[in-house]
Amino acid sequence: MAAALLCLGSMTTMAADSQLLPAEQAFRYSARALNDHTLEARFAIADGYYLYRDKLKFAVSPDGTVLGQADLPAGKVKTDEFFGKVETYRGMVVVTLPLSGAVAGRTVELAADSQGCADVGVCYPPTRQKLTVALPAPGAGPGAVVDATPPKRTWFK
Repeated sequence: MAAALLCLGSMTTMAADSQLLPAEQAFRYSARALNDHTLEARFAIADGYYLYRDKLKFAVSPDGTVLGQADLPAGKVKTDEFFGKVETYRGMVVVTLPLSGAVAGRTVELAADSQGCADVGVCYPPTRQKLTVALPAPGAGPGAVVDATPPKRTWFK
């Protein structure tokens, strides 16, 4: 909690001095269904920004649909002034998410919780972005990529 407050304090002091991107532009979230039992989430991370690996969490709805363990790729180890030794992502990160209980041809809502920072020393508060993803009908190929722009953003309290 103290680290999050430090991040917020740094963000307000440095925001006036820097041209920081809004979180949804610094960490562009998109997703698609590979099939009716696998989702793929992506973050396109802007140059000069990074996401924390251990802060990525996913949830799915409607009720009865279950998301399995996210297959997170290894990140680059970094000693962070706020969180100590952590793994981070830069550029593009792709996460595979197993799905069960979903109905082919219907939609699911995929929420992604994340937190990242800018190299200038400013950290963003944890953010939740949500997308509605269409599951392909049985025998169909992967679904279209859905981008979270404009995002539905929720700041954690």
